[in-house]
Amino acid sequence: MSLEEVYQRNLHHRTHRAGWLRAAVLGANDGLVSTASLMIGVSAANADSFLITAGSAGIVAGAMSMAVGEYVSVRSQNDIEESDKILEMEHLALDPEGELLELEQIYISRGLSKELAHQVAVAMHDKDPLAAHLRDELGQHPHTKARPMQAALASAASFTLGGLIPFLGAFASTPGAKAWSIVIFTFIGLLGTGIVSARTAGSRVLRTTIRVLIGGALGMAITAGIGSLVHLSGI
Repeated sequence: MSLEEVYQRNLHHRTHRAGWLRAAVLGANDGLVSTASLMIGVSAANADSFLITAGSAGIVAGAMSMAVGEYVSVRSQNDIEESDKILEMEHLALDPEGELLELEQIYISRGLSKELAHQVAVAMHDKDPLAAHLRDELGQHPHTKARPMQAALASAASFTLGGLIPFLGAFASTPGAKAWSIVIFTFIGLLGTGIVSARTAGSRVLRTTIRVLIGGALGMAITAGIGSLVHLSGI
């Protein structure tokens, strides 16, 4: 099998999508649920005049919060990976023989015989010892490397897209039925999010979609309940 064939086969795996897929799914789901919950809560409190303003502010603030939060968290992961890389470089410089034995033990624990593990470890050290240790000891791979800016942009964009769906629901109904319209539009959006995320990740569509729908329904129900209580209490 040629290197090109190996590369093409690896493209079918979905691990390389982990960096942006998690942020995009989280952003879309959060945009749908948080914006819908906010608007339903306002509607349940009989504050329809404030509904569009609250929804707009929720989308903008949520998108910025998701982007910054995602960037900071993923950047922290970058810092950890970089610290581990520097530490591994120091270990290789101070004790290359010990690092060779460590790599050999890793291969033995994965099922290779001692002789074969030693041969593989020596070959890896002769080619690129740092890459071998980052990959086989620490689990760092180039295609799963944390990318903070990519994650931040994916999160902000998907949050905004998700938030616009319940926002549109407020315009598609009469004043007395806005809450139900928002709920219907949000469920449609959650359904789409579940299907797309399942297809992209290669997981079971039904299970993933049901999980997304249940989580969204709980969020909206709790917020609507709080909004009703606020209205009844006259706060």
